[in-house]
Amino acid sequence: MNKEIDARGLNCPMPLIQTKKALDALPEGSVRTIVDNETAKENIQKFAKSMDYRYTVKENQGNFYIDIFKELKYREMRVLDLEMEPESFPKSDLVVMISKDYLGEGSEELGRILMKGYLYTLTEVLPMPKTLVFVNSGVKLTCAGSDSLDNLRKLEENGVEILSCGTCLDYFKLKSMLMVGGISNMYTIVEHLNKAKNTLQL
Repeated sequence: MNKEIDARGLNCPMPLIQTKKALDALPEGSVRTIVDNETAKENIQKFAKSMDYRYTVKENQGNFYIDIFKELKYREMRVLDLEMEPESFPKSDLVVMISKDYLGEGSEELGRILMKGYLYTLTEVLPMPKTLVFVNSGVKLTCAGSDSLDNLRKLEENGVEILSCGTCLDYFKLKSMLMVGGISNMYTIVEHLNKAKNTLQL
């Protein structure tokens, strides 16, 4: 069974995620992904190596053709089994605190694209974090108008706890616009962070 994915023109991490989804759904066979940039090619190669998949890469007129071969021994290796109930999805003991509505420093416009990509990617990999805590301008991501609401709702449906700082929502006058998750306070936020085995601040 073979499948081809044309991921030319797609931003990171979409080429990799589409490739991974195709491989997850494939009991045995190969997936060919076509990309038009080095970054996507490198990301897919690294994924194939991490899974011990055999792969080949060919270049033609600026396009890269990556063939990944899934052998019989990987038949049962699906990172995300669509037959699983959401609450049974593996969760890590990771609490992520998101303190801005963009990711990184420098260009805020680029940072918003990266944040949207980060939250989308969280919906596609296991284990998922235990809790996402939004503070300061990060609360804008959980409110009406956010480009990430669908991704956050999917995470919540899959058992990830979504908490937004009430003081921050009040400061930005957004409390009535909260669309996903619940309103929290600093005591509860600190309690979650202190109890977590792993924390990450963005």
